[in-house]
Amino acid sequence: MKRILLLAASAAPLLGVLGCGPKVSPVAEVSVESSGVAITAAEVTTSAESDWPVWRGPAGNGVAPDQPIPTTWDQNQHVIWRTEVPGRGHASPTVVGDQVFLATADESTQEQSVVAFNRTDGQQQWKTVVSTGGFPGSSQMHPKSTHANATLACDGTHLFGAFLANDEVTAFALNLAGESIWTQAISTFNSKFGYAPSPTLYQSTVIFAADNRGGGCLAALDRQTGQIAWRKPRPPVATYSSPVIADVAGREQLLISGCNALTSYDPRSGDELWSCSGTAEATCGTVVWNENHVFASGGYPESETICVLADGSGQRVWRVSAKAYEPSMVLVGDYLYLVTDKGIAHCFAASDGSEQWKKRLSGSFSASPVVCNGLIYATNDRGRTFVIEATPTGCQVVAENQLGSDAYASPAVSNGQLFLRIGTSRPGGRQEELVCLGSPPETT
Repeated sequence: MKRILLLAASAAPLLGVLGCGPKVSPVAEVSVESSGVAITAAEVTTSAESDWPVWRGPAGNGVAPDQPIPTTWDQNQHVIWRTEVPGRGHASPTVVGDQVFLATADESTQEQSVVAFNRTDGQQQWKTVVSTGGFPGSSQMHPKSTHANATLACDGTHLFGAFLANDEVTAFALNLAGESIWTQAISTFNSKFGYAPSPTLYQSTVIFAADNRGGGCLAALDRQTGQIAWRKPRPPVATYSSPVIADVAGREQLLISGCNALTSYDPRSGDELWSCSGTAEATCGTVVWNENHVFASGGYPESETICVLADGSGQRVWRVSAKAYEPSMVLVGDYLYLVTDKGIAHCFAASDGSEQWKKRLSGSFSASPVVCNGLIYATNDRGRTFVIEATPTGCQVVAENQLGSDAYASPAVSNGQLFLRIGTSRPGGRQEELVCLGSPPETT
C-alpha cells in the first residue's frame, strides 16, 4: 500500500500536465545575480515596543512586549471604540503609529481594498481599491475563506500586501496615505481554497509565499520598486503558511512549513539551507523557534507537530500527533502552546515534546493566539476569547470574554491596546467591525 501511495504522489505533477489533475506550470526561477537587485540593509521605522507592523507582531512569533492590556471585556467594558469595516476578510489588524490598517474584500463588487483607521477614535481615514474583478469561483474557495486573508506588512513608510485575482497573485505597495506605489505579479495561482500567506520583511525586501497546486514559489521583492530580487519555485501543492524570518542557530533563516516539509532558506538569495520532512501536505500556521530549534505543526491530511534542529542538519528532535492546522502556535520560555482547530489546548515541553497538560475549550478555532504579560489570548470562531496563563503546571483560564458573533482574524497588541476584527449578526446581515480594547485615558 505504501508503495502505491508513493507512486501516486510521484505521478501527481505528470497527471496535471496530462490533464488528469490540476495543471502544473512551474514558476520561473529568478536569482539575485540575474535580477540585479541589491539586497541591502534598509531602515524600518516602526517601533518594536509600541507597533504591531506585520503578521504575528514585531518579532513574528505572536508574542507582544509586556504592556497593560485588559484581560476582561464585554460589549461595553474596556471598549475604547468600535467601527464598521467595509467588506469581509480574515486579515489581522496592522498597527503603526496612529493608524490601523486592514485588507478587506467586497464580494458583491469583487473589489479588494486596504482601509486605514484613526487609532484614536476608529474613524476611517481612507480606503484604496487595489484590485477589481477576477475572484476565484466558489469551487476554488474554502467556504470559510475570504478574498482578503493576508495581513499587511508595514515598514513605517509603506504598506505591503498581496491579493489573488484573475488566477494570479499580485503584490502591491501603498504609502501611508493610501496612494499606490507599485504592483508586481508574483506568480500564476491554481486555487484550491484561496490565497492566505502574509508577507514578511527582510532588509530592503518584502517576501511573499504563493504555494499552490499549479506550482508555487517564494519571492523577495524590492520594497521601493517592487522588482523581483529573487524567486524560488516550490512544489505544486496547495498549502497556506506564511514565511517568517528568524535568527536561529546563529544565522538569519527564512522558514516555512507545508509541502510535507519544514524548510529553511537563505533570505538573501532564496537558496535552500535545509529541509526536514514532516507536518503535512497542507499547513496554515506560521512556525515558531527558540535559540536552536524550529517548531511546526499541521495540517492536512496528516496530523503532526515537530521540533527540528536548525543547525543545517534538518534533524528531527521530536514529534507528537497533536496538531494546530489553522492557528499558529506560541512559544513561551521552555514551553510550546497550541490550540487545535477543534478547540483543544495543549502545552508541551520544548525540549522533548512531553505533554504537560491539555484542556478542551469551547468552540472551534481559526485565529492564532497572542501572548502578552505571560497570558495567552486565544479567540474562537464564535468571538469568544480565552485568556490562559502560560504555565506548564495546568491550564488556568483567567477569563472568557465574548464580543461579536464570530472572529477569524488574529488579535493585534499595540501600546496598551488590543485590536480585534470581529463579525456581528444584525437584522440586515453580518457586519464586520474593528474593535479597540484598553483602559480609557485618565481624566484630570
